[in-house]
Amino acid sequence: MARKRPKSLFSIKKILAACALLLLLIIGTGAGYALSLYQSTSEMVEESHQTSGRENETSDLRDQPVDPVEDNVSVLFIGVDNSEHRDQSQSRSDALLLATFNKDENSVKLLSIPRDSYTYIPEVGYSTKINHAHAFGGAEATIETVEQFMKVPVDYYVQMNFDAFVDVVNAIGGITYDVPYEFKESDSDDDKKAIHLYPGVQRLNGEEALAMARTRKHDSDLARGQRQQEILKAIVDKATSSSSVFKIDELVEAVGNHMETNLTFPEMRGFLSYGLDENVEIDTMQLDGSGGFGNNGAWYYYVNEENKLKIQETLQEHLELQSESQSNNLAEDDQNDNNVY
Repeated sequence: MARKRPKSLFSIKKILAACALLLLLIIGTGAGYALSLYQSTSEMVEESHQTSGRENETSDLRDQPVDPVEDNVSVLFIGVDNSEHRDQSQSRSDALLLATFNKDENSVKLLSIPRDSYTYIPEVGYSTKINHAHAFGGAEATIETVEQFMKVPVDYYVQMNFDAFVDVVNAIGGITYDVPYEFKESDSDDDKKAIHLYPGVQRLNGEEALAMARTRKHDSDLARGQRQQEILKAIVDKATSSSSVFKIDELVEAVGNHMETNLTFPEMRGFLSYGLDENVEIDTMQLDGSGGFGNNGAWYYYVNEENKLKIQETLQEHLELQSESQSNNLAEDDQNDNNVY
């Protein structure tokens, strides 16, 4: 069966805190505006909705469907560069962030997955960089790969392109960020070295924030993932601040034009409890490892297996997966790791 290729993405709790949370943040500012916003957001989500290709939209690692209103769930955020300057049929994920949400603890665990992580790709039956999965089979292949890599069900996905990221940051008036070093980076139109930033705390516009999130010329994939988490947190803080309240309609428009998700509008509203509580706990995690060349001469990020196992267990516990179901559903082995792309 032919797979329907998705559009694109790059964001995280932004969708939950500034796209779902936005519904109630605005209630106190006037019923007319709130109603208009509710309707526009509902229409945006409806237009952006895509299925994940799975039966009943349920992970194979689940015994039954889940609901974010009642259950602990996970969301995979996929950032894809599918600009007109790139080959659309070969678009790879440029950012992968897996978030788990625990209702009782009102907590979120956010894992950044290095794009060059070496792992098995079920879609093609051999191992290569994890970001290649998207080129092989879009969001569905990426979900399958992340599930076998982390042994954690992916209940929902949100995908956005770089245009959405730029538009969102611009819509909230930019973000404040401490740039660690001087660097030059391409912009969203692939104009080489169009962005030139210097060290220090400063306000970044959309293009500058994107360049900061993408660059890895002076450090590593691991540091890049940490920066992406920091930038996403900065976006969430700014998007949900009082200064951005009357800009939420702009956020809805910015996101809606470039988003794809299998979340329905009612499901998205199910995340409101996390955003409305100022005491929500967000714990960020990184996969330890080291870089090296494979037998084919390509460079890969080899994740430390002991560290990965600990993170797998942490995420499984955070989702409160039952041990019996866990052992039955997660029993498949990582296979063919000696075959490289």
